[in-house]
Amino acid sequence: MTGTTAAASRATHILVFPFPAQGHMLPLLDFTHQIATQGQSPITITILVTPKNLSLLNPLLSTHPSIQTLVLPFPSHPSIPDGVENLKDMPPTSFRYMIPALGGLRGPLGQWFRAHPSPPTAIVSDIFLGWTYRLAAELGIRRVVFSPSGALALSVMHSLWRDLPRRQDPNDVVPFPEIPNSPKYAWWQLSPLYRSYVEGDPDSEFVRDGFVANRASWGLAVNSFGEMEGAYLEHLRRDSGHDRVWAVGPVPPLADDLSGPTKRGGSSS
Repeated sequence: MTGTTAAASRATHILVFPFPAQGHMLPLLDFTHQIATQGQSPITITILVTPKNLSLLNPLLSTHPSIQTLVLPFPSHPSIPDGVENLKDMPPTSFRYMIPALGGLRGPLGQWFRAHPSPPTAIVSDIFLGWTYRLAAELGIRRVVFSPSGALALSVMHSLWRDLPRRQDPNDVVPFPEIPNSPKYAWWQLSPLYRSYVEGDPDSEFVRDGFVANRASWGLAVNSFGEMEGAYLEHLRRDSGHDRVWAVGPVPPLADDLSGPTKRGGSSS
């Protein structure tokens, strides 16, 4: 049975999997609120988190009690201290280790899927969780990438991890001729995650494979809007080879009431 046929044969159930960094997790939770609010037909939503991130779901769960949670233990990683499960509790240089660490959830998540009486028909997961595409393909379901970043930033990320430009000189400027308006960036302006890539290093290769998997995923939801980034959204459609690239932003924050946004994720600094 193909992924499309398998998905169509079951009721709508979506697994939402945020990346545990506030700038990634909160927009996806806000997008989940939009899905729960604006759905035209009954939909089941399950959100996957690790134990110490569960409290970040409280504002969303209080608004939508029907949303289910899947809490799996945080996998151990030699470069992440015991008890740390969110990037806000780590130095910026440790960012590159969180991505492969979460890859350790693939086995437990696959077991949960196979044991569930009515498992999700799609996975909506953050751009840093590209390995979920492989799992979705294995399960015969769809994976939709959620990008908290805009379409231009995502286009640059796709290009970097596909072409792997390397620095030859400290003053190198990296061009992106295939992207509209041909952006150019000095090496130091590129993503620190990309600049930390070491060919052959298991963690680095895991990160790269995730970005390659993003481009192969069934769909892409971008936290942006067409009036601002239309050219880059069209580029992502061409780059992906399909039209399933949606501008869904800017995603409004979940609000406690009409007075303003909730203090989701903790008080703002």
